[in-house]
This record gives sequence, structure tokens and C-alpha cells, in this order.
Amino acid sequence: MSRERLAWTAALVALAAFVLLLLVVGSLGPPRSEVDPLQVREVLSDGSPAERYGRSELRIVGWYAEMAADCAGDDGGADESVAWLQRDCPLRVLLPEQPSPDATQAQLEGEGLRLAAPVGRPFPARPEPGGVHVMLQPLVFEGHFDDEAAERCVPERLERCRNTFVVSDSDGFVR
Repeated sequence: MSRERLAWTAALVALAAFVLLLLVVGSLGPPRSEVDPLQVREVLSDGSPAERYGRSELRIVGWYAEMAADCAGDDGGADESVAWLQRDCPLRVLLPEQPSPDATQAQLEGEGLRLAAPVGRPFPARPEPGGVHVMLQPLVFEGHFDDEAAERCVPERLERCRNTFVVSDSDGFVR
């Protein structure tokens, strides 16, 4: 075996050992709180999320579902500046467990955490217009409750607007 080949083999083994060391050291201890997302079940327990979390940036993991064409409700009212937060449809929710593809709007609203975003995205694209769009695994969304726009919602929807999770980004899949 030549010296050059021996040197390259030793360098490759050293690099592999270094990467292994980084993986071991990195996995020690609990995850950082800013990286460890909240579960939907945690957020929905113990009252109003807007009261508990305020406008703090949060990461929440859950099962995403969207209902568009089959959704019943209005487009958010006359105030265009807050229509994105007030609108009933499309319904976007984050659920503690994977919903069935034939779940009703009432089931999704009753079990899930309502999601909204001023620009309509960063939500996953729909493969088809009708029915409930569900993902095959949990997703992580970043955002906050009690958005400033909630103050301009109509009185009947004020609480719902405050407790809607306003999504600023999506980290995509958990795994």
C-alpha cells in the first residue's frame, strides 16, 4: 500500500470519527426550547391560547388539514385588511391526530387549531380542489396568536381571530 493511499485512508477515517463525535455530542441533553415544538394537544388544553401565549413566536407540530371547495362560510367580510383572518373558507387547521379524509368541517373546527396567514401561504399545496386535504405525517408551523389584525375583526369573531394561529413559516415535515 502506498503512502499516499494510506494518508487518504487515515484522513477519511479521522473525518468519519469526527462526524460521529459531533453526532454523539449533539444528541446529548434535551432539545432547546426554541427547537422543540409544542404539540397541538398542549396548545388546545387549558383555555385560550391567545391569553397563555400572547404574541410570542411559537413552533407547533400537528396534522395539517385543509378544506376548500366543500367548506361552508363567508370570505371574511367587508374589511379587506382583516378578511384573511376572519374568513371561514378555506378552512386550515392543525390537529392533534391525523384526521380521516372524509372528516366534516364541524369535526375539523371542533378538534383543531385554526390557521391563517396574511398572504395565504406557507401552507402545503393542494393536489385536488375538493374534499379534505390531509398530509401523510405531522408538520411544524411557526407563528403566533393574538395578531394585531384581530382587533379589527367583527365583534362576533374577535375571540376566534385572537385564538387563530397566524403562520409565518412552515418547517415542513417533522422527520
